Amino acid sequence: MKIQALLLSLLTGLTLAGEIPADMARVEGGEYVPMFGEISKPRKVETFLIDRRPVTNAEFLAFVREHPKWQRSNVGKLFADQGYLSHWAGDLELGENAPPNAAVVRVSWFAVRAYLKNINKRLPREDEWEFAARADATQADASKDPVFLARILKWYGQPSPVRLPDVDTLLVDIHGVVGLHGNVWEWVVDFNNQMVTGAARSDSTLDRALFCAGGAVNATDAANYAAFMRYAFRSSLEGNYTTTNLGFRGARDAELTEPTP
Repeated sequence: MKIQALLLSLLTGLTLAGEIPADMARVEGGEYVPMFGEISKPRKVETFLIDRRPVTNAEFLAFVREHPKWQRSNVGKLFADQGYLSHWAGDLELGENAPPNAAVVRVSWFAVRAYLKNINKRLPREDEWEFAARADATQADASKDPVFLARILKWYGQPSPVRLPDVDTLLVDIHGVVGLHGNVWEWVVDFNNQMVTGAARSDSTLDRALFCAGGAVNATDAANYAAFMRYAFRSSLEGNYTTTNLGFRGARDAELTEPTP
């Protein structure tokens, strides 16, 4: 039975229970209070696996080479706007502004889901990303640490460099994950889940008070402005959007299961 399970793992790229791929870190589950919710009702997050580093230009190049429909000149506008991979020198050429081992950016939600599905991974859920991103180098939850929060806000206030750094030079947290803060924003699967209740900005159930300064009134931690900025940024996105500083990384459930959308 164990041999059969091992063969299944090798054939499909799935993870055997208790085994962690070298490129992923295990984040033990628990409870946390999201930026928008009720303090008295913390949200439960199951144990999950997350990529140790963001997906790089070289890795995404290998994907579009194998799947031409996702190359810059072939992708449909429904799935990616005109900024898609526009910093690359060509369909299959990175160029000086896209170092091979830097995080890939200017990729749409549709494109990154296709990439991850191809390697039997998925995007992190928003709760998973936020839960993992509370960590610094010494604490699993540094969300109340003013030094930690100030460092994040300082990065948010700086313009994105034309050339992003090598992902192996980024700060590592207690889980062994690099670059959740201080490098690029990252896609999550349910990117418009919290602040917008539908896929369109015209949703009639939209709570307008969540935006701009009014959003802080409804926040569970008004002092954590860095988290508020992330939720606000995600709420502005649509699936085909690409930006100069938006990348991604993969995730998986901790057990031997098919990745969920």
